[in-house]
Parts: sequence; structure tokens; C-alpha cells
Amino acid sequence: MMDGHRPTNDRRDRAVIVGAGLAGSLAAVYLARRGYAVDVYERRDDPRLAPAGLAGRSINLGLSARGMSALREVGLLDEVLKRSVPMRGRVVHSPDGTVSFQPYGVREHQILHSVLRDELIAVVVDAADAQPGVRFHFGWRMQRLDRDRPSVTVVSEADGTSTEVTADLVVGADGAFSTVRQQLQHGLRANHAQEFLDWGYKELTIPVGDDGQPRVRLEALHVWPGEHAMMVAHPNLDGSLTCSLFMAFEGEPSLATLTSPAAIRAFFQQHFPDAEALMPHLVEEILDHPTGHLVTVRTAPWHHADRVVLVGDAAHAVYPFYGQGMNSSFEDCLVLDQCLAAHPDRGAALAAYQTARKTHTDVLADLSTQNFEDLRARVHRPGYALRAAADRVLNRLLADRWTPLYTMVAHTTTPYAEALARSRRQDRLLRWSAAGAVAAGTTLAYLTTRTLARAGRGR
Repeated sequence: MMDGHRPTNDRRDRAVIVGAGLAGSLAAVYLARRGYAVDVYERRDDPRLAPAGLAGRSINLGLSARGMSALREVGLLDEVLKRSVPMRGRVVHSPDGTVSFQPYGVREHQILHSVLRDELIAVVVDAADAQPGVRFHFGWRMQRLDRDRPSVTVVSEADGTSTEVTADLVVGADGAFSTVRQQLQHGLRANHAQEFLDWGYKELTIPVGDDGQPRVRLEALHVWPGEHAMMVAHPNLDGSLTCSLFMAFEGEPSLATLTSPAAIRAFFQQHFPDAEALMPHLVEEILDHPTGHLVTVRTAPWHHADRVVLVGDAAHAVYPFYGQGMNSSFEDCLVLDQCLAAHPDRGAALAAYQTARKTHTDVLADLSTQNFEDLRARVHRPGYALRAAADRVLNRLLADRWTPLYTMVAHTTTPYAEALARSRRQDRLLRWSAAGAVAAGTTLAYLTTRTLARAGRGR
């Protein structure tokens, strides 16, 4: 096995990527295109060989403009879109039983694309595996990082043997609880903040009906809002939907109280009255499926000299409620590649990459938290729908001069902080315009009253 841990062409810069998830596999594609010999180490088995039907372990993904741009750059977008379902807006199932549709945008391209996480990983891993100089090593766990050399010591999950792998660049793509990040920052003046949401999630399914047809409108994200629980369902190509139930871990009601068929059915009848009939396996799935946790990570630094760098959740995990976790991770790979192209000195490139990304991913964390509140408590309310409709009308009338925040985040590649700043300017303008209209109306009413009064005296 030792021979398999060194690229055969020593004239090429060597990169070791820890983590073969979405960010790590796409980073392998980009680095191979830039001429690196790449070895990817992953503690789990090859995702392409995993048995189908391992439900309850992930949230479906909504591919939007940023992820699409990164995939298009390496020629993967068309293949991914073949495996996706377009989502043209969200269908809101209100607690009072009413159902409404809220389009995502005013133009044809302003939609999201629902794709199964496992299928997307398989596409990206296949693409990386096909690149000359890229090799995957599944079943190997990183034990130690030497950030100065740099090198990683990896341990076989099968027999416990270990070996040290040297490289010119180590990429940490090993998720929110990254071992690379911990050892990269050890002993440095590092900042790290980790926040768990007090809500977890269960993955459920809305299968096709007995007639083989979808039970609900397919080309949309379905949302069941609520103060105490929320469900979100993404469509799949086979006509089913993957549904995530979000609830508090403890309290009343909570995931801890859904412990019997009677409790589960009573809860759904009270909070999601139209959902139970769509989910014939509801009780079994809630009782059998694991509970997922949600975490936000803000950290720095993301790199060490010219030798180690973080991408994806290892650098900036966010809650899934804006649908930008995967998209921002893919955007990391694109921006890192652009920085490597712009800066011949790799240390300068890694520093430029962190500068270009960190401020914006910190803003994304705030936006994702805010959207959690919007989805569970506001999206079904008339005021929210009216404001969203007004934003769409202004966007249609004023085009690029007025762009809703959601449109900028999901349907453009405008950096997150710039999108938020522009949205706030638009909000101020709208408030000033409204205040101006009220003041003008008040003044006009006053002058009209005065004029009529004078006219009356003249008679």
C-alpha cells in the first residue's frame, strides 16, 4: 500500500485532500486541472459503492447559481442537471390548511435544482477519478497533520496500519468537525466559534402514490412552517420527495416526545394536518431514522503559509435553511482556483482566497439563521408574502436596479456581504419612499382642507 501513497510523477506539485465529500472531490478536479497530482483520503467507504436506500442520513440539496457556476467551469453542470428536478418556487402548507405557491423569481432561470446528495457525490467523485493524477483512498482516516512539512499521517480503518504521506499542499475538506482544521490551528492565534441549533432533524419520505404519480406538485420546494416544528420537502426524479422534519431536541413538543405511533400521529394531525396522508411510512421512519444535528462554524485562519488550506464546511459550516451550504462549498473551490491562477506564489494565493471568502461566509451564517426564523414563523403570513410579491414586481419593473436579497443570494454570484449591503440600501430606499409618500399625502390633505375652508369663508 505504501507505493500507492506517492504520486508517480514527481515533477508535478502534489496535493493531499482529506475528505472525499462534495467539496473535497470538486477540489480534486480543480487541482488536477491546474497540474497537481492529487491523493484524496476518506475514512468512509467509496460512496459510489454504498447500497441504495440508506435513508435518514442527509438533507437533499438545492443547487443554485453559485454551485452551478463552479460545476459549469469544470464541465459537470449538464451531467448534474440530468439528475435533478427543477424547483420553480416554494409551496407553503400553512398551519390553517391553506396552500400557496411563492415563485423564486421573475425570470425563467431563477429556479433551484433538487438533487440527491448521494447522486451528486457520485458524479463529482467519478469526474475527479477520471482526471489524470487523481487517486482516491477510501477507508483511511487522517490521524496527524504536520502543517510545516506538510504531511499527513493516515490510518487504515481495515487493519490499523499507518503511513505518512508528504505533499506540497494539504487541503482540509473533512467537514464541520475537521481534524485538519483542529491541527492546522493548534498553538496559533486562532479564532473558533461553534454553535449548535437546539433543533435537530429527521429525514422522512413522501413516496409516489399508488398510481405511480407524485402526491403533490413536484417542481417546487414544499414547506410546512410552524413555531414548534417545520418540514421541508425536496422533489426527486422518481416522483417522490425527501422530507426533513425539524424540531427541538427536548421540551413539549419535541423530537424527544415522538416516541410512539399515537404520539406521532397526534402531533402531525395537530401541526401538519395535510401531511400525514402523504406519508404512509411516517411512524416507522420517525422511530427508526437517526436524528441529525445542525451546526454553524466560524473560524480563522483558513490556511497556513503555502502548505495547508481549508474548504467547505471545514472552513464555514452553516445551517441549511438558505440552501447555500453545498453551493458556498463549491464556490470555495472555484475561488481557490481563481486565486491560484492569479497568484504564482501559493502562499499569496491561499491568503487571497481566505480574504475573498471569509467575510462573505460569515454573512451567510447570519442569513441562514435568519432564514430559519422566516421559514418556520413568517413564510406563511400575509405580510411576508406581500413583501416578497412587492420585491418581485420591483425587480420586474426596475430589472438590475432592484434585486431582492433572495435573488442575489440564490440566483447570482454576488458575494454574500455585498448582497446583504445592497438589500439594506434597497430597504432604506423603500422606507424613505413610503415615508415620503405618506408625508406628501398628509401635506396634500392638509392643503386641500385649507383651500376648501377658505373657499367656504369666501362664500
